[in-house]
Amino acid sequence: MTVWLEVEGKKRRVELPSSVLDGAMECIVDGKLIAANARMLQPGIMSLVIEGRQYRCVLDGDSVLIDGRRFAFEVNDPRSLQGRRSAGRGAAGPRAVKAPMPGRVVRVLTVVGDEVAEQQGVIVIEAMKMQNELKSPKAGKVVRVAVAVGDTVGAGDVLVVVE
Repeated sequence: MTVWLEVEGKKRRVELPSSVLDGAMECIVDGKLIAANARMLQPGIMSLVIEGRQYRCVLDGDSVLIDGRRFAFEVNDPRSLQGRRSAGRGAAGPRAVKAPMPGRVVRVLTVVGDEVAEQQGVIVIEAMKMQNELKSPKAGKVVRVAVAVGDTVGAGDVLVVVE
């Protein structure tokens, strides 16, 4: 999977592996192969080893604190561009919450019939040792929950539908 990571105003192309063994991976950053190991120590705190050097990262929304320095960052997944381009269009009809990457469902935060607010968390998936809370694309009623805790999902799989 390829994402664009913007750190302190500088964009970098990051190619992530499709599978990770115990947090160990080889990534390609701006064409350079980098050995990395990432592990969540607790929610919001990650241990990151890059080419043998260890960093303790405290994740805080759109910034990360590393060795006492705060770095603002933004992740852009090219696969999600279509979703961003169509945001706001078709808000009257049903909208699906889809898995952005392969992973495993760890929590379902809503059931059919629940009223949800726009950007309210509806499901949590785990991918590459990190948990991702997926949010409702609009305010409305949950009309379908297509997965259960423990299910494995692929990129693009429909998880929840909000009408």
